Amino acid sequence: MPLRTSRARRARLSLLTAGTASLALLATACGGSGGGGSSSAPENFDYLSVTENTTVKTALTTMSKGECKAANDALPLKVETVPQASLDQKLQLLAGQDALPVQFAAGNAPALTQQLAKSGKVADLEAKLKELGVLDQLEPAAVSTIKALYGGELQVLPYEYNIEGIFYNKKLFADNGLKAPGTWGELVSAAAKLEAEGIQPFSASGQQGWPLTRLISGYLYRSLGPDALQKVADGKAKLTDPEYVKAAEEIAALGKKGYFGKGVGSIDYDTAMNQFLTGKAAMFYMGSWALANISDDKQNKIGAENTGFMPFPAVTGGKGSVDQYPSNVGLGITFASKSFDKKTGDWVSCIAKNYGSTALKDHGSISGFKVNTEVKDANEVTTQVRDTISASKQNVLWFEALFSTKATTVSQQNAAGLVSGSTSPEQFMQTVQDALAAQ
Repeated sequence: MPLRTSRARRARLSLLTAGTASLALLATACGGSGGGGSSSAPENFDYLSVTENTTVKTALTTMSKGECKAANDALPLKVETVPQASLDQKLQLLAGQDALPVQFAAGNAPALTQQLAKSGKVADLEAKLKELGVLDQLEPAAVSTIKALYGGELQVLPYEYNIEGIFYNKKLFADNGLKAPGTWGELVSAAAKLEAEGIQPFSASGQQGWPLTRLISGYLYRSLGPDALQKVADGKAKLTDPEYVKAAEEIAALGKKGYFGKGVGSIDYDTAMNQFLTGKAAMFYMGSWALANISDDKQNKIGAENTGFMPFPAVTGGKGSVDQYPSNVGLGITFASKSFDKKTGDWVSCIAKNYGSTALKDHGSISGFKVNTEVKDANEVTTQVRDTISASKQNVLWFEALFSTKATTVSQQNAAGLVSGSTSPEQFMQTVQDALAAQ
């Protein structure tokens, strides 16, 4: 979800949402639209992006002058951006006016895109890609992740494909006699040693919230197994169950000990990224979209050669495994059904064949598109992450992935209070569970 990255972000990935009331209004606005309205030939390849995400629009601009020049000559790329926090509201407004752009960043939670799809506003991408003969240009793991998020349907394209874990400063670790922790207990011990040496153990954005709640789900998946949050979604478990509250307690304890530094609630995504890349914090839980920043010498002052990557550690006696990586496709990109004509199809074909190589070559960014030209990785950590993705056999989602939009917002807005101590672990989990129950 930022970094001046692809996604976050991704951030990537699942940030602020407009709530279920807005979805209800959207459903009303879209009702009776007759499957998204009549076909309308677009004048431009309009792309609505988020301000925080620069990688996708930069890569598309590069392609518009190179591999996709013919498609761009016929349908010129035109980019508009809005702050990610305003994205859902913007999409709801445009959907109500039957004026969605040709291509747009999907909602911050899958629920919004699914609502748009149900009302006929979003193109059937699997069918379109089959017609164009480019469905095989998507990595199977990325398609699987998308379908897990979007009710079994291919509703967005994977301009990013990310796994998540902990980036760490190898030099700081070595200087303090530390190795990459394999267990949660070892991680907490390493943080204590770093703190004792005057080094901030973790950098995280409390302002966005999701970098903190990702830690909760990480602990849940390791302690309870890969189906921990699916059980909550299915009503077979509650976040207020003791074993779920335990995960919130563990993350709250890190905050109580000061391991996130001062004022984590006011730290935004870019500041958290900068803290890590300038050596002010030893560890940074984040998705592999951060490789774009890590590979940028201007941003990464500690050096890519000093940046390591490790999985969320094992919980002793837990049912999960360290090779079960949280995965996502960042802030997915989708297409309006109304304007998906031949010229749009030409753009999509070109993107499917070339985006993976362009993003990796120019930005060190990993997407869910196949890389069709040989590209040398920017650094060792990029190679490590790519190899990890290739070897990964079972992935999991993130804390809010299966939540309603209201519960997603409630979770992320209250995360900073959990680690600052203003909200107890029991209160945090109860508040999110109540939001889930209200959907």
